[in-house]
Amino acid sequence: MSEKIRVLLVDDHTLFRSGIKSLLQRNDDFEVVGEAGDGLEGIKRVRSLKPDVALLDLHMPGISGLEAVKVISEEMPDVNVLMLTVSEDAQDLMEALRAGASGYLLKNIETDMLVDAIRKAAQGESIVSQQMTAKLIQGVRNPPKQESVAIERDRFSPRERDILASLAQGESNKEIARKLDLAESTVKIHVQNIFKKLNMSSRVQVALYAVENGYGGR
Repeated sequence: MSEKIRVLLVDDHTLFRSGIKSLLQRNDDFEVVGEAGDGLEGIKRVRSLKPDVALLDLHMPGISGLEAVKVISEEMPDVNVLMLTVSEDAQDLMEALRAGASGYLLKNIETDMLVDAIRKAAQGESIVSQQMTAKLIQGVRNPPKQESVAIERDRFSPRERDILASLAQGESNKEIARKLDLAESTVKIHVQNIFKKLNMSSRVQVALYAVENGYGGR
């Protein structure tokens, strides 16, 4: 990637922000464009700076990270928001992803894994810390009613249903294209159409919807 990945850091602990900033500055492909100490300031900085990735703490004074990601995902869906938190609560995880976060990472993550996760988020991929994956699966395990599944399936073409099944498994556009023998540009168009039909802005939101509505089977 020739252009740097522009990152905004939003956390109420100055020392923690400094550590992340120092880590990212050791990599040539990152640029930390700004910092904020609470959710409201984070929203303002996202509006003015338009970063590629915003790293948000979940629990902050005033406007929380959860409230902030709702505003950011609605107003600026092109900004990929990664929650970076100490909370291992399954409800926090589900609410953050439903609000539009691109991923959910725990602060005990290894530094190289954090760097890799930010790179993936900048490319539109969805990332959840390994410790939280089981909780994510458990959170969407309740089977939907068959009548609602049948109604929902009428919303999508057969090809869109194929792609929904792949999104439910967290596959990238490139992986979907390879599996379905399609051009990656064609997959991208289908994914955008699915986003519009569901009025959603993140792949994680769509993946959760797909699992909850019976598209997650093998």
